[in-house]
Amino acid sequence: MGTLRILVLLLLAILQCFSSVKGEAREYVKYKDPKQPLHTRINDLLERMTLAEKIGQMAQIERVSATPDVIKNYFIGSVLSGGGSVPGPQASAATWCSMVSEMQRAALSTRLGIPILFGIDAVHGHNNVYGATIFPHNVGLGATRDPELVRKIGAATALEVRATGIPYVFAPTVAVCRDPRWGRCYESYSEDTQVVEEMTSLIDGLQGTLPANSQKGVPFVAGGKNVAACAKHYVGDGGTNKGINENNTIVDFHGLLSIHMPPYYHAIIRGVSTIMVSYSSWNGEKMHANQFLITNFLKNKLRFRGFVISDWEGIDRITSPPHSDYSYSIMASITAGIDMVMIPYNYTEFINGLTHHVQTYDIPTSRIDDAVRRILRVKFMMGLFENPYPDLSLVDHLGSQEHRELAREAVRKSLVLLKNGKVKEGPVLPLPKKTESILVAGSHAHNLGYQCGGWTVTWQGISGNDNITGTTIFEAIETTVDPSTNIVFSENPDASFLEQNNFSYAIVVVGEPPYAETYGDNLNLTVPEPGLDLIRNVCATVKCVVIMISGRPLVVEPVIDKIDAFVAAWLPGSEGQGVADVLFGDYGFTGKLPRTWFKSVEQLPMNFGDAHYDPLFPLGFGISTSPVNA
Repeated sequence: MGTLRILVLLLLAILQCFSSVKGEAREYVKYKDPKQPLHTRINDLLERMTLAEKIGQMAQIERVSATPDVIKNYFIGSVLSGGGSVPGPQASAATWCSMVSEMQRAALSTRLGIPILFGIDAVHGHNNVYGATIFPHNVGLGATRDPELVRKIGAATALEVRATGIPYVFAPTVAVCRDPRWGRCYESYSEDTQVVEEMTSLIDGLQGTLPANSQKGVPFVAGGKNVAACAKHYVGDGGTNKGINENNTIVDFHGLLSIHMPPYYHAIIRGVSTIMVSYSSWNGEKMHANQFLITNFLKNKLRFRGFVISDWEGIDRITSPPHSDYSYSIMASITAGIDMVMIPYNYTEFINGLTHHVQTYDIPTSRIDDAVRRILRVKFMMGLFENPYPDLSLVDHLGSQEHRELAREAVRKSLVLLKNGKVKEGPVLPLPKKTESILVAGSHAHNLGYQCGGWTVTWQGISGNDNITGTTIFEAIETTVDPSTNIVFSENPDASFLEQNNFSYAIVVVGEPPYAETYGDNLNLTVPEPGLDLIRNVCATVKCVVIMISGRPLVVEPVIDKIDAFVAAWLPGSEGQGVADVLFGDYGFTGKLPRTWFKSVEQLPMNFGDAHYDPLFPLGFGISTSPVNA
């Protein structure tokens, strides 16, 4: 009996050991092994997923809705911070990282442990975040004609975004704005398709440069200091009728391909990870429901292998009024080829609706699998499974001095000198640093919020200097001129004030208040009051330089003859010192108009090459000057 008992115990031990080894073998899963080929990992994970887990991956929700329970229970694939949506007032980089980590822990605790992809609008630097470097908006970068500078800005932006623990940005906008009445025209690099194509170099900065001989169309992110990019808004958003936001782009297929589509070819060739669909329509058909352009053309013809994402509540707006038939909107958008939906709040309605459509065979499982495969491809490719959490060693890159110097350079190169001296008079610029007395005037001279424009701190932008770290144009002038020069700041001086003071010259800084999207649509494009009256008053009394802070050309023909020197500064961002660098001759003017400066709005739309082309200043115009010490 003793011998038999020993044999039984020995057999049990062997079986237990075998079971343990078998268990260890079971624990090995291919999708968690970074040594496995990308397609093997994707297929392995996709085969393990339930319908609920797949649909969860297709849902992007706003961070205020993204509690740990919501992320776990609905298998949420992506979270975003909308414009102005922050974890707290003036939140630090570490606070942002903590928020992202909490969400990521919830995602990783699910059965399959698929990490969330957190996204944010970083459209001119990390513009949602307090203390970030705010670069010039795209219209100003278009004026630089410098793709390498734009690439560097992309790399700096990626580093600041990663400093807050975020791996995905909704940038760049590659719209070709054909009508400055559009409220998003400042998000477009140019009316010239070729300029926009060149500025897709931002993608190389954000994601890292695609290695030579890489397969075209496959998404690429180089590493932990880069982010996934998003080319937007596909396609024709810059060509809507009368520049009305989210409206109808009326153009034949040839026009669409020749004007609005080329930047997407370039973005795909650069390995862009995602593409966002436009709210607008093409010849009456909503882009969010356009299967021909999303699936047949973008995915099949151009062989884009990243994922296609909707805009904010974009599928809701397929119907009029929005959300009036959400079940139809779900079916139309997913069938059209949208892979991830920026819901962003009513996630249960979306998830339940899409689940119903699949269960009733309205939407085939193959379409769901295509969407999830694309989303997983981006997540695997960017290393999110291996490194899902923020890298706290990067927090000090937010708003770094190196990035501010880069932004200052961008400001210098974005300035376009449109007039320099009246007829039969010598040049006014560069200005002397040492003189008796200077007047600085205008609503935009000492206002960082106005200087940065929309999509800064909040969606619509802000006024004032409290919540943006930077240098106003007035502060920059103060630090640039000779200490003996008297500087007087008066936002709106009256005639008597001007007559009582003997100013050597005046610098008048006026323009548009901040706006974004539809709030910026403007059929008049006049300089907001008291802008033109201020120009008339000041320039009638003293030699004046007018600096226009705007997202687009405005009507200035009525006063252009009264102005001694006129500078288009666009929306320069946080580093106003770049303006003073050029005004006073430390650097020369080099910027060229990224878009036509019209005489009157009655001419619009008017773009270079049009039969009725008769601008105040043509596309590409810009007076060059040399540094005074050259």
